[in-house]
Amino acid sequence: MKEELFGKTLQELTAISLGLGFPSYAGKQISQWLYQKGVTRLDEMTSLSRAARDRLSAKFEVGREEPAGVQESSDGTKKYLFRVAGGKFIETATIPEGERSTACISSQVGCKMGCLFCMTGKQGFQGNLTAGEILNQYRSLPEWDRITNIVYMGMGEPLDNLNPVLQSLEVLTSPWGYAMSPRRITVSTIGITPAMKEFLDKSQAHLAVSLHSPFEEERRRLMPVQQVYPLKEVLVEIRSWNLGRQRRISFEYILFRGFNDSRKHVNELSRILHGIRCRVNLIRFHPIPGIPMESPDERAIREFRQQLNDKGILTTMRASRGQDIDAACGLLSTRTDHR
Repeated sequence: MKEELFGKTLQELTAISLGLGFPSYAGKQISQWLYQKGVTRLDEMTSLSRAARDRLSAKFEVGREEPAGVQESSDGTKKYLFRVAGGKFIETATIPEGERSTACISSQVGCKMGCLFCMTGKQGFQGNLTAGEILNQYRSLPEWDRITNIVYMGMGEPLDNLNPVLQSLEVLTSPWGYAMSPRRITVSTIGITPAMKEFLDKSQAHLAVSLHSPFEEERRRLMPVQQVYPLKEVLVEIRSWNLGRQRRISFEYILFRGFNDSRKHVNELSRILHGIRCRVNLIRFHPIPGIPMESPDERAIREFRQQLNDKGILTTMRASRGQDIDAACGLLSTRTDHR
């Protein structure tokens, strides 16, 4: 089985080139063909000699994979199905909004974290994605050249697959890769503190932390990870970083009627987030089978947002997109596609 080049860093491509007896600059040439010219076959790398291409193709292939399927929502959101190693599948969503278009990409097949409100968690964990499989969700989109923003908020917990995620970010943001500004990329986490620390150190992308309740016991009921990485430790780590004014920390907050949407939650959120320059994103809960919870109505969500804004916490409401094709927040799952 040949090794895939797509997803490798310039340093790795240079090492491969030198190992095959190519000049050192060949690594840069290969990176240009992979990421800037977008070739899908090694014989298209015409700045390499025919002999060099033959040597390269004896051991390597490009490694791009076209979508295996697509669904389109009435609101323009699209959900793509991608095949990955082992015959497994992942889902990727694209969300157009005026001049902005966001790709919501996956980092794992399934997820270990078992959050109560998430269909991916119900699927269980089938494996980590490689950096190439993460990047392929962006580059193999038919509309990839219209994507302005990327969020690592698809299937899986990105910081549970930290090294491939960091490698994919390096390719996305480096001048030899896709040269995308890290300010257009957001990585989500439920709060794996050691990995979060490494991510903040090694990347300049934005961070979004799944919060969902300011009270430790309530959060534990929603997110088992709370037992291992308590919210208070996550906040201590975030406070220890001077992130400047260009890098954003946001807290994701799914609203559940009668559970985490009261005035006491507003007051406690205000207390624990005091002094952190951040944004709270309110998200409607999208029902999933077997979970007897529901979202508050629009009026209650707007009131909750206003109460937080009145406390000095910048708070927004995330629009629900793609719900009719199960592409909205918390609904991605390929449990029935693995065959």
